[in-house]
Amino acid sequence: MIKTGQKLKTAFKLKVVRDGTEAEVAFKDLLTKPTIVSVYMKNNTGSCDKQNDSLAAHAAEFAKRGYKLVAVSRDTCGSHLKYAVKKGITYVLASDPDDLFAKAADAIVEKSMYGKTYEGPARAAFVIAKDGTVLAVAEKVDTKDHAAQLHALLDTI
Repeated sequence: MIKTGQKLKTAFKLKVVRDGTEAEVAFKDLLTKPTIVSVYMKNNTGSCDKQNDSLAAHAAEFAKRGYKLVAVSRDTCGSHLKYAVKKGITYVLASDPDDLFAKAADAIVEKSMYGKTYEGPARAAFVIAKDGTVLAVAEKVDTKDHAAQLHALLDTI
């Protein structure tokens, strides 16, 4: 996994949902200010819902601290549009079915479900500067209180 102080390659493109619309953007163009990128697995699943509920409830606090929020999953933008409305999400939701962000962050890990192993993105969070430099990493997300975990992480920067 990418470490603090390393630079993320940011030229890859993702489809995103923001302000109720869908667009394709270069990841680097999302970095308009220091950005928290929270990786989750799937919309409308227990732990992922808790993770996003925590972010949605505290999005204004992160903005007040000068940070942008981006949540990344493999879900389609169509799914993200519905999810944002359902959950009251005001931050960017990125569709990354090819795990481009996780590959750039060297955060592809082996997982297992129902006895089968596969590779997928780590459920992690990254604080990234405008130039792509990683400022902090939470290698394992606390889904129940993700916002508090991120505030504590930001306090170390």
